[in-house]
Amino acid sequence: MKKLIKGLGKFKTNYFSTHWELFEQLAHGQKPRVLFITCSDSRIDPNLITQTEVGELFVIRNAGNIIPPYGAANGGEGATVEYAINALGIEQIVVCGHSHCGAMKGLLQLHKLQQEMPLVYDWLQHAEATRRLVQENYSNYSTEELLEITVAENVLTQIENLKTYPVIRSKLYQGKLQIYGWIYHLETGEVLAYDPQTHAYVPPQTQILDSGSQPEPATGKFVSMSSPLVACELPQPRQPEPQAVAVHQGNGVSSDTLPRLWLSPQQAQRIYGGSTASSES
Repeated sequence: MKKLIKGLGKFKTNYFSTHWELFEQLAHGQKPRVLFITCSDSRIDPNLITQTEVGELFVIRNAGNIIPPYGAANGGEGATVEYAINALGIEQIVVCGHSHCGAMKGLLQLHKLQQEMPLVYDWLQHAEATRRLVQENYSNYSTEELLEITVAENVLTQIENLKTYPVIRSKLYQGKLQIYGWIYHLETGEVLAYDPQTHAYVPPQTQILDSGSQPEPATGKFVSMSSPLVACELPQPRQPEPQAVAVHQGNGVSSDTLPRLWLSPQQAQRIYGGSTASSES
């Protein structure tokens, strides 16, 4: 608590005093540009990782960045979504999952939570579609790989949940709303964004290129495949390069099209060969 109180003084002296015009404007109302939905995890700071100012993001945070389907829970998430779109006129939504997510770990072993943390158990029921999808389609992966798969699939599940809200459905139909899926990697500071055209998580910069342009292949930052996402962390270089990885049902790819990762050829073929590929040692 002493640290927090000391921080209050620093904020007022060092930051507020040099941004008083911004806060004066904010006192008359807010005009955030993006609804940012992410996890309550203390290691994530939406404004920090996006380098945005106070007032630019309207934020929903909870365990697992979950948005219950419309009508499933009359809680704060649905009300906040409705307010963001109707009252604030927000036209962009980001659903941001993250690596090493404790909520997703709990989702993978949901039965263990019922007695110890019954409220967490009840909350994670809203991500049952994610749990069932992973359980029935990715049974041959290791615990670590399953966690990364679950994080990625859960982002897509929550986007689908968002689309059950009448206000979201209507704005999407009018072409007045865009929804993005992101994954933030704690260990590298990198963010990957879901690309519905390639069914892959790619560097978000590739999604704002001019129509028809392509990222330079020499960067190695864009890999277009049609196979499941897994934990494909690079070794521990000082400046690791982000890798694009794909998600959802794949038909397999040949070994010469696999990205150059630290995985052995056998592991890479198993992982990128589709969710039904047999496990190899």
